[in-house]
Amino acid sequence: MVDHLANTEINSQRIAAVENCFGASGQPLAVPGRVLLGEGILTKECRKKPKPRIFFLFNDILVYGSIVINKRKYNSQHIIPLEDVTLETLPDTLQMKNRWMIKTSKKSFVVSAASLTERKEWISHLEECIRHLLTKTGRQPSTEHAAPWIPDKATDICMRCTQTKFSTLTRRHHCRKCGFVVCADCSRQRFLMPRLSPKPLRVCNLCYRQLMAEKKKEAEGDLRQLEPIRSAIPGYEPSSGDDSDKSDDDKADQWPADTEFYTSEVSWSSFHS
Repeated sequence: MVDHLANTEINSQRIAAVENCFGASGQPLAVPGRVLLGEGILTKECRKKPKPRIFFLFNDILVYGSIVINKRKYNSQHIIPLEDVTLETLPDTLQMKNRWMIKTSKKSFVVSAASLTERKEWISHLEECIRHLLTKTGRQPSTEHAAPWIPDKATDICMRCTQTKFSTLTRRHHCRKCGFVVCADCSRQRFLMPRLSPKPLRVCNLCYRQLMAEKKKEAEGDLRQLEPIRSAIPGYEPSSGDDSDKSDDDKADQWPADTEFYTSEVSWSSFHS
């Protein structure tokens, strides 16, 4: 179907229509070989509350955005390369049904469909496109994924110290490593995670210690690899300096590790054929 539609006028018109809906705020979507396969409205689990979002499935990317006027105007365009996507089906909750998680190295989030059939349609077509792309490029499926943010309303207290109660004056924060909702005292550290951002990001104290330990371990491994080279250099003397960085112990009470967080009547727009 993709090869059949790739260079057709109807496909070009469909892609142009999506570009027009996003307007100047969106990026150009028309590239050689790209095909618009399907579209529809899904409910995205956002930080504050679930919100409807328009999604467009192409053969190589997934595009979504906020709805200003349905079928006419969208904004806040996001483009996700499909070869970076992994899907995970989730159980229903009281608030949201027919859920699944879209996981990527930069961002992961939960969406829900209006019906079980619609969810099956989305997942089936997404997986087919991902399989085709990975086969074409020879890449392996992505194994590193950003943690989805726990919604603010999931907890009234800090999920690390379990002592601080959130209020109008006491803000919630999110650790960019684990996605937990934490207080300011439990997330004062910043750590550089290049796959997420070129700038250091807020992380909770526990994740910071784990990340620092991993960084130290990597540095020690690099030093061991350099030893044969250093020993071969005449007159080389290693530095006598020894830096150590010890962190405070974790607070005794921690959020239970086994707690599970992720396990509108708009008609479905059929996949284009």
